[in-house]
Amino acid sequence: MSELNIYSKTITQDPTQPAAQAQFYALGLTEDDLKKAQVGIVSMGYDGNPCNMHLNDLAAEIKKGVWENDLVGLVFHTIGVSDGMSNGTDGMRYSLVSRDVIADSIEVVCGAQYYDALIAVPGCDKNMPGSIMAMGRLNRPAIMVYGGTIAAGHYKGQDLNIVSAFEALGHKIAGDISEEDFKGIVKCSCPGAGACGGMYTANTMASAIEAMGMSLPYSSSNPAIGEEKKKECRDAGKAIRLLMEKNIRPRDIMTRKHLKMQLQSL
Repeated sequence: MSELNIYSKTITQDPTQPAAQAQFYALGLTEDDLKKAQVGIVSMGYDGNPCNMHLNDLAAEIKKGVWENDLVGLVFHTIGVSDGMSNGTDGMRYSLVSRDVIADSIEVVCGAQYYDALIAVPGCDKNMPGSIMAMGRLNRPAIMVYGGTIAAGHYKGQDLNIVSAFEALGHKIAGDISEEDFKGIVKCSCPGAGACGGMYTANTMASAIEAMGMSLPYSSSNPAIGEEKKKECRDAGKAIRLLMEKNIRPRDIMTRKHLKMQLQSL
């Protein structure tokens, strides 16, 4: 196992770092645990956005999978901004900036805590590129587990998604629908957890990142709620261990040649 704890051994195995080790014991880790490699699991989960509201639950599943593969999984958190909610307001001024805040905060925690590997759990638009930016900077074995897309909404036999709510306003202004139907569409467009249900930024970024090789195969199409996503979370533990054993890092995967091939295929 010693070959896997390239970074964490700085504070877990050095006898001149007793304070760090004392704090690990406070977490409930054992002496044997301190010999294991550590994986930081960063969740962008928060209550205020359906894209992100379930991510902490997914992070808990990922943590189980990491521990099942004889690694120490430790969850931490960073921010998110809902483009869907801030769209059309001054709040969108914060959206693109949030990408860099996410990348910076992941790099800060992983660097300061000496994590040997990283699994990111993003949900909304800028979460995914922010995660990948951090992975490229840190260049430690890493995987992204996308939070998944929302289920379709339904109203009077019509399938809905977030754009349906925008369109309903246009129909209301044009006098094409009643106030009751307008409200019905708005209430039913987003039925629960998951990113906006279409090839908008979140699902597009997730698909692109899967094609780049930074998430598990077929993972970008797994819905937010369901057994497929839970299985993906548990499988991430096995996958991150394999990356660590083979010392495969983000910059080995996201090469200029690889990115050029991806662009040419569009």
